[in-house]
Amino acid sequence: MKKYIYTLLVLFIIPLTGMAQTNEEVKQDTIVKQKEKLERSAFESSYIIDNPTNVVLSKNALEIMMQHRFATVQNGWEDLAGLYGPNANIRIGGGYGVHERVTLGFGITKNKMLMDFNAKVAILRQTRSEKMPLSLSYYGNFAYDARQQENTNFNYQLDRFSFFHQLIVARRFTPEFSVQGSLSLSHYNTVDVRMRNDMVAFSVGGRYKITPNTAILADYSQPITKMSNYNPNPGVSLGFEFGTSGHAFQLFITNYAGIVPQENYMYNQNDFFDGDILIGFNITRIYNF
Repeated sequence: MKKYIYTLLVLFIIPLTGMAQTNEEVKQDTIVKQKEKLERSAFESSYIIDNPTNVVLSKNALEIMMQHRFATVQNGWEDLAGLYGPNANIRIGGGYGVHERVTLGFGITKNKMLMDFNAKVAILRQTRSEKMPLSLSYYGNFAYDARQQENTNFNYQLDRFSFFHQLIVARRFTPEFSVQGSLSLSHYNTVDVRMRNDMVAFSVGGRYKITPNTAILADYSQPITKMSNYNPNPGVSLGFEFGTSGHAFQLFITNYAGIVPQENYMYNQNDFFDGDILIGFNITRIYNF
C-alpha cells in the first residue's frame, strides 16, 4: 500500500515542479521583454534635408509633407537670393503607416512633373537596453515623369520611369545627438548616351539638439559611380530644425535643386563650394489616428 502512495506522490509532485519551472521561465522571459523597450527615433522627420531618414510612422499615422527649393542665390538682390527665381521646385507628398514597421507614401514634384510612389521598412530597431545598438531601414521608390511628349525625348512609356533603393543605418547616441549613414542605388530606364543608367552613392547625416525644440542638421551625399560625362557633384546641406507637437520645420541651405532622391544623385551639377547654393525648407505634419 505504501508503494502505491509513494508512487502517487511522485506522479503528483513532478508535474507541479515542471509547472513551477515553466512559470519561472515565463516570468524571466517577461522581464527580459520588458527591458527591450525601443529607443526613441533618431530623427524627428522622415527626411533630413535631402535624404530619407530611418523614421517609420506608427501604424495608422498619416504624414503630410511639403518640400520647397528656391533658385540659386547667385543673382543676389536681383531675385532676392533666389526667392523670386523662376527655377524654384516644390514637392507635396504624404505617407501612411500601414504597419508599425512599414510606411507607404506618394508625392508629386513640380520639376519634370514627377509622381513618386515610395515605401520604407524598419528592418532593425534600436533598443534602450543596447541589445540592438542601431536601426536599419530600407527606403525605395519609383518615379514617373509625367511631362507632355513634346517636352521629352521618350519613345516608350517605360522610358519615363526611374527607381531608387537605399539602406539606412542610424543610431541615437544621446537624447541630443543622432547620426545616420546610407548606401543607395539610383536607376533610370533612359539616360543620355554619355551617362550610365545606374548610380551608386552614399550619404552621411547628423542631428544635434541645441534646445528642446531646436536642432542643427547636416547632410552630405557622395556619388560613387563615374561617368564619361555629366558626373554629378556631391550634395552638401546645412540647416536648422524646429519641432512642435506633430510638426517639424526644417530651414536650410543646399546645392540640391531636385527633391526626389534619384534626381539629385544622378543629375546634380550645382557645386556648393562654387556658390551654387539654394535656400529651402521642409514642413511635415503627423496625424495619429
